[in-house]
Amino acid sequence: MQKVIKSSQLVADTENIISNIRYDKLFILTDANTHQHCLPLLGNLSMISDAIEIVIPADDINKTIAILSGVWEQLTAGGATRHSLLINLGGGMVTDLGGFAAATFKRGIRYINIPTTLLGAVDAAVGGKTGINFGGYKNEIGSFYPAEFVIIFSDFFRTLTHEALLSGYAEMIKHALIHSAEELDKLIAFPLDSPDYGLLNEMVFLSVGIKRQIVEKDPYEQDIRKALNLGHTTAHAFESHALKAGTPVPHGFAVAWGLIVELYLSHRICRFPKEKLLKTVRFIREQYGAFAISCDNYEQLYEIALHDKKNRGGVINFTLLSEVGNVQIDQTADKELFFEALDFYRDSVGL
Repeated sequence: MQKVIKSSQLVADTENIISNIRYDKLFILTDANTHQHCLPLLGNLSMISDAIEIVIPADDINKTIAILSGVWEQLTAGGATRHSLLINLGGGMVTDLGGFAAATFKRGIRYINIPTTLLGAVDAAVGGKTGINFGGYKNEIGSFYPAEFVIIFSDFFRTLTHEALLSGYAEMIKHALIHSAEELDKLIAFPLDSPDYGLLNEMVFLSVGIKRQIVEKDPYEQDIRKALNLGHTTAHAFESHALKAGTPVPHGFAVAWGLIVELYLSHRICRFPKEKLLKTVRFIREQYGAFAISCDNYEQLYEIALHDKKNRGGVINFTLLSEVGNVQIDQTADKELFFEALDFYRDSVGL
């Protein structure tokens, strides 16, 4: 079972965890940003001086097989074996790619995630999904391979840009929608423009706890773990569309916009209450703005959504809600209804 550590002393907690893992060589994966800004926070950790650092370019556009191959090459050059240990220090791009590198190198080595973004902490670093983008599609190649430990150190969040904070917050909204109206109301009322980081830290751990409970029941996404896909079928279509256009968008923003589409489908298919739909849509519009699409993009978005790995039998598979906290998995919508939901999205965000 994946262990999630709420850390108040990063160096001491990391040292304690590593000292209880048997390994022959230690590697640490960073990107250009976390190498500069985050790795120094581990500078007093005695094991780090002996670790081999692998630095990759930042941003999701570099979550590719070419970069993954470079990580494999550096693990090989560094003498990594099946008994080596990898630390992934970074946001979701680093933990996704680093986790997949760990899953595939020598048929699997152990690894630890230290997420440095809110999105990484509440989403990518926890749950065991790893992967890379491929062929213009998000997370097309990957595996289920959980980290031994996830160390969440909330001080990292204090340095995030407002955009990065919002990106992670969208996943927290999703977790609240599949959990309880009380949690959703708390998140919508939270002052994102002047955040209380102490309160945010507690909210993050509740959000992570919601995801962990689901993952532990269904680690390979055969049943209830599909709840975590709420908003994501459309989000991945938006992300892939943006990638193909060479204008990538933050994952969390795509999730927020995807939630508008899929809550509308929830209303139409599962009778999700209209007042809760409009309240959530209003919050998303105010905080996340709009991803610009037109009717001319509908066919491409539909084709991308059809390609989503969660689908079966040539129809788009959605996770929807009949109420906040009441998840309906394996729901389908035809092209006409999907286009209607895209119309609702455009009307909601003022396009």
